[in-house]
Amino acid sequence: MKEKLKSFFDIRFLKFILVGILNTLVGEGVILLLLHLIGWKNFSWGAGAAAFVGTVVGSIVSYFLNKYFTFKNKEKGWKPMLRFTINIAACLLIRVLVATGVSELSKALSLTMFGMDVNSFAANLSWAVGACVFVACNYVGQRFFAFREKKEN
Repeated sequence: MKEKLKSFFDIRFLKFILVGILNTLVGEGVILLLLHLIGWKNFSWGAGAAAFVGTVVGSIVSYFLNKYFTFKNKEKGWKPMLRFTINIAACLLIRVLVATGVSELSKALSLTMFGMDVNSFAANLSWAVGACVFVACNYVGQRFFAFREKKEN
């Protein structure tokens, strides 16, 4: 069991986390740039459009860094990109489902902490749990699906 955990949480896991930090900074940087320097905050569609563009840019950074740096995937063509896209979509769906469940449970139990009201605490707790679930699912999906190692014959 210990060896299995060691092989799962190897250097690729650390690289994945570092790439995640970088693509988050890039994506959020794009959002801030579009909102505040380009002026999209002045339009009714601005925040949503900026979030979409920032997420796409961050995902592109994630794709290339994880493909070539983290997992050293040499597969050519569109298939790894399609698997990456499917993985991201599945992870987002799982995140939303888990976050919604955590939020509803937190409200039903009237959980609160740090001086927050029940709804604020539920929103923050569900965001944090959802983010952790997304990262975990995304690592597994990228390592074993999107950029899986080919078996040698």
